[in-house]
Amino acid sequence: MVKKKDGMMFVLSSPSGAGKTTLTKKISENNSNFVISISHTTRKPRSNEIHGKDYYFIDKLEFDLLIKNNEFFEHAKIFDNYYGTRKEPVIKFLNSGKDVLFDIDWQGTQQLKKIENLSIVTFFILPPNIEVLKNRLLNRHEGQEKLITQRMSKFSEEVSHWNEYNYVLVNDDLEICYNKILN
Repeated sequence: MVKKKDGMMFVLSSPSGAGKTTLTKKISENNSNFVISISHTTRKPRSNEIHGKDYYFIDKLEFDLLIKNNEFFEHAKIFDNYYGTRKEPVIKFLNSGKDVLFDIDWQGTQQLKKIENLSIVTFFILPPNIEVLKNRLLNRHEGQEKLITQRMSKFSEEVSHWNEYNYVLVNDDLEICYNKILN
């Protein structure tokens, strides 16, 4: 008799703009055993984002209720918005043998690592340098200088957590970084 294999958790974290979301989507799209954990957030959707596909967009009251009911594996306040990963869908995926990808920051990763009996592998993605990061943010958030400045000001704090991860990769070339994660 063959024992059913439970899935594993794979976390990708990075400073804003280093490529974790792009890498997470690429892994999921090209590898059928990987599914992305969709976070809940209180932030407003960007023009290209879809509720239930990119995030579950909810208000602060609903978010607080999920916290109160202990429904999150992890949650954090990031740039004046709240983000969290609900337990139920992740557990269903893991129990069905799927590997779950998390696109979360260092705060959420710290919370996940404290939970006993989770099979988790963590990756910290770095940009090649701070200028490349700034250019990526300028391209993504054109005309939103305040937001770009805010994200750049958090860079040092975010990067300071690199040594808490199993693997650290520089995303200088998307294909190379993607292949290193798969390997």
